[in-house]
Amino acid sequence: MSFDIHIIGGGLAGCEAAWQLAETGLRVRLSEMRGGGDGTPAHETDRLAEMVCSNSFRSDDPEHNAVGLLHQEMRTLGSLIMEAGDRHSVPAGSALAVDRQGFAADVTRSIEEHPNITVRRERVDSLPSHPTIIATGPLTDSRLAKAIADQTDEGALAFFDAIAPIVHRDSIDMGVAWMAARWDKGGKDYINCPLDKEQYEAFVQALIDGEKMPFKDWEADTPYFEGCMPVEVMAERGPETLRHGPMKPMGLDNPRTGRWPYAVVQLRQDNKLGTLWNMVGFQTKLKHGEQVRIFRTIPGLENADFARLGGIHRNSFINSPRLLDGELRLKSRPNIRFAGQITGCEGYVESAAVGILAARFTAAELHGQTMAPPPPETALGAILAHITGGANAETFQPMNVNFGLMPPLPGRWRRADRKKAYTDRARAALSEWLERLKVAEPA
Repeated sequence: MSFDIHIIGGGLAGCEAAWQLAETGLRVRLSEMRGGGDGTPAHETDRLAEMVCSNSFRSDDPEHNAVGLLHQEMRTLGSLIMEAGDRHSVPAGSALAVDRQGFAADVTRSIEEHPNITVRRERVDSLPSHPTIIATGPLTDSRLAKAIADQTDEGALAFFDAIAPIVHRDSIDMGVAWMAARWDKGGKDYINCPLDKEQYEAFVQALIDGEKMPFKDWEADTPYFEGCMPVEVMAERGPETLRHGPMKPMGLDNPRTGRWPYAVVQLRQDNKLGTLWNMVGFQTKLKHGEQVRIFRTIPGLENADFARLGGIHRNSFINSPRLLDGELRLKSRPNIRFAGQITGCEGYVESAAVGILAARFTAAELHGQTMAPPPPETALGAILAHITGGANAETFQPMNVNFGLMPPLPGRWRRADRKKAYTDRARAALSEWLERLKVAEPA
């Protein structure tokens, strides 16, 4: 072969992976179908790393924000995406926003001019037998998607996401909510937030009146399935619909009254750490600000701190907790790794970060080495741990980086100090990990 590693997909994750691998001296073939006669309904150009939905990398605060912390960690690891983002930043307060055209042109030039990278404008329809990283993103071509689905043989490739909000466990008022399972079956597995008749009727009306996000042009034909109907669409079907659906109170005795509430919102544990809880059945197209306003009217969630807000998007992602090992390899075809949004991470920055990890695991393997994963106390390690086993495979949906993915801090912390404590701990853990990698590197 004229290359050591094949990368499919020239988005942010694929470009980051290509750069990281090429910098270790490995020869990279990067396949991107745009510019070779194929395109997607979302992209406007054939430039690599084209940002189609937003120009924002979100918060750049490394002291108090998990995304800003991830920025810092990626810069430490020589991220091409962060370097280009910094060069093409535009005023955005404490956030990092970029000039999209300049950013994409910069990344394209860097990739095409690297002596160890060959860019091929071609579509790949099957899973290669040589070392490969698949980083095709949320608009994976249907032919490659079918090949992935056939290989996994369990319907584990989703074509849209139906995301319910996720709440930090320590922000739920357990003086109002209680733990129980319906009809006391299966243990006290759910957090239950009760509503009386007046509260329920006001909540339903708020859902109907709330401002919704429109589908983008390429999402307009996204189907609604009964199993993932937006909560506001259910509300529009009639005032009692939610009471006989996700807000069903039957079989849930409120220990404070001894009776069933008029309606109930249930939250289910979403990660092994028990720090994140999913609002069951509450996938929604409500705008984010509306979600916060309306969902905080639910008793017990008045001070809810949301790790993720809801949404429904056209997407392609695999059930990574079930299909991938701890180094992002496909368990049934270990010559293939996945990176970027197709792994179930959400966001431009997170996608590029997983590209870094996939590349570094691959580089170590091809150089005859092994690389210890970054600690879960770091932003990089938290994402990796979540998508490769920390998330519940049965309810897996795309996730942004957040402090809830990291192991809880010992002891009790004031809310004002907690975020800084997380980032301080992460920086120390990353530094120790990098020192261990230096010791393990061959001369």
